[in-house]
Amino acid sequence: MTEIRYVRGDATCPQAKGPKVIAHVCNDRGGWGKGFVVAVSRRWPDPEKAYRRWRRGRAGNDFGLGAVQLVQVRADTWVANMIGQHGTRSGRSSGPPIRYEALDECVRRLAEPAAALGASVHMPRIGCGLAGGRWERVEPLIDTRLVAAGVPVTVYDHGDFG
Repeated sequence: MTEIRYVRGDATCPQAKGPKVIAHVCNDRGGWGKGFVVAVSRRWPDPEKAYRRWRRGRAGNDFGLGAVQLVQVRADTWVANMIGQHGTRSGRSSGPPIRYEALDECVRRLAEPAAALGASVHMPRIGCGLAGGRWERVEPLIDTRLVAAGVPVTVYDHGDFG
């Protein structure tokens, strides 16, 4: 069985050949503008546009905690918008917005299309920046859902995590 590979770098510039999926955590309120999504939007406008359309149409689709949206940004690259965060941090919030159960479901849902594409998955330390999660709780989800399914995973440390 393989292990998660850790590298220093930018997850929006995956260090791999072949098909790639860049995975990140989104919130269920429609907010997009802080954290890792800024780097995603700087490189490709389509994931943000698709996320906003997905949220606007939520009455008729699966938008919500645990859902995943794959957006193709290049011939060999997709961005996975994963809804694993309930709301956003505010001065009056109680506890971090990360929802580990939802993130587990997102990663489970990502495994099949990633494997079908023959893709490696690339990410920052998802859920551990603005979502307020702890990597020691997130890492086992990735091991169980992606690595155990044979999907190669690279985690990028770039300074602040998202």
